[in-house]
Amino acid sequence: MGDYYQRDWGQHPPALSPDYKTSVARSPNAALLSLPQGVGEITGPCFGAGDAGPEDRDLIHNHARPGESAIGERIVLYGRVMDGDGRPLPRTLIEIWQANAGGRYRHRNDGYLAPLDPNFGGTGRTLTDEAGHYAFHTVKPGAYPWRNWANTWRPAHIHLSIFGAGFAQRLITQCYFEGDPLIAHCPIVHTVADEEARAALVAALDLNATIPFDSIAYRFDIVLRGRRSTPFENRQEGA
Repeated sequence: MGDYYQRDWGQHPPALSPDYKTSVARSPNAALLSLPQGVGEITGPCFGAGDAGPEDRDLIHNHARPGESAIGERIVLYGRVMDGDGRPLPRTLIEIWQANAGGRYRHRNDGYLAPLDPNFGGTGRTLTDEAGHYAFHTVKPGAYPWRNWANTWRPAHIHLSIFGAGFAQRLITQCYFEGDPLIAHCPIVHTVADEEARAALVAALDLNATIPFDSIAYRFDIVLRGRRSTPFENRQEGA
């Protein structure tokens, strides 16, 4: 048993952030309700080796035709999943989704003019090892415009979903990339008011972990609760 860390609401985005226009319509007007959890929510799911194979964490090839690969700047996104005391969390399922190198998602409602890459699906999954480590091989997503203000662009980012020991323990966040000038201008990034918390959403360039003549590496550690916890976009007021 470790220390209990009270959630720091100053480090997580509120439900209502007027500069992020769609949050105005989507944010609740009344306090959220805490629902009791039954045995099913508390005891499952349990993930094992059969739930994610090596091909699932390789987005460069997992949707590609035989002998082909996704187009774009090849990167490794890796890190550790830890609790608030720095202890590793093994067998944690991480799922990611992202736009392709041109900034377009493989989704029927994405109408951005960048072309789809027939060899890139944009999704992957993996389980952390016994020391809490994870790694994905993918392409760096491109920036894209979105209908917030007249000229608003999303910085390159990857969405991450982290599953805990129960069905109600699913946390969602985004990671950005060190040195991207669009981070400072993104209304979604700035729903996190605390500067130190925003910095925790930026994956650090790690030249020591690159694959020579192949892929640049970025490190993104995930802390699920504690004084240095990663901001999560689905930790909203009243939840």
